[in-house]
Amino acid sequence: MDHDQNFKNLILDYPREALALFAAAEAVALSLRVRITPIRQEQLKERLGERFRELDVPLLVEWPDGRHEALLFVLEEESAGRRFSIHRLAHYCLDLAELFATDRVVPVVVFLRGEPARRELRLGGDRHVYLRFAYLGCVLSALPFERHRESDNIVARLNLPNMRYAPGRRVEVYALACRGLLELEPDPEKRRKYLDFIDIYTALDDNERQQYEQQYPREAQVMSSFADRFREEGMEKGLQQGIQQGMREGEAHILLRQLRVKFGDIPEEIHRRIESADAQTLLGWSERILTAKSVEEIVQ
Repeated sequence: MDHDQNFKNLILDYPREALALFAAAEAVALSLRVRITPIRQEQLKERLGERFRELDVPLLVEWPDGRHEALLFVLEEESAGRRFSIHRLAHYCLDLAELFATDRVVPVVVFLRGEPARRELRLGGDRHVYLRFAYLGCVLSALPFERHRESDNIVARLNLPNMRYAPGRRVEVYALACRGLLELEPDPEKRRKYLDFIDIYTALDDNERQQYEQQYPREAQVMSSFADRFREEGMEKGLQQGIQQGMREGEAHILLRQLRVKFGDIPEEIHRRIESADAQTLLGWSERILTAKSVEEIVQ
């Protein structure tokens, strides 16, 4: 499962709410007027052929009145604490600080489960510490579910399944996460997207899903009809795409037959170009058959 991509989407869709949950100590000072912008992840390479250092989501926070210097948040997701590299994060933050000519960088790491091995990095000798690096860490599995069960922060509500709760309350957690999605997100596309997020991280079994439908009939009906509607729309879209693909393949087949009749064997390169061309291109090529004196003249 691509946890990095799941959380990257979550942070980019809800940057303000993500900072409020994952970096509360710093985000408390951010007013509603600040502008939050995702920035380019991949840093410039010192030498060609080097690999980029890339983390999840850097966010630039700017105040409209210009009284505060811009603040750069670096958000990283780790599915397990033991995989986390504090050296990699420190290196990346230093690169960003140099690139943006700022010392105002806040590193934030979201751990899906498991405490990290290190919370701080100190580099030095026997007498002095010459570099000290720390970060804000949010261990989702350590957050008490009860504290966020009625939160108006959609990132918190969607992550209820990733928080700490008794196994017997999984159905309740799922219901409250779904309710939060319905109450806090009006966009149907995002509702569909994050219903999948809730399903993935709650992972109800068949008995729990049946229990959910019995104990929370209103939420179950709304979410079921919502999922069914998008499933039907997806099937209809897929059918339409299938029809278009079939028409394109048919046009390519007819064009190839016409070319063979007029010119004989078709070069393999032109054969591949015709098979991969879109319908509009194929139509344009077929109109040249009557006047063309070579295959190359048709597909030029």
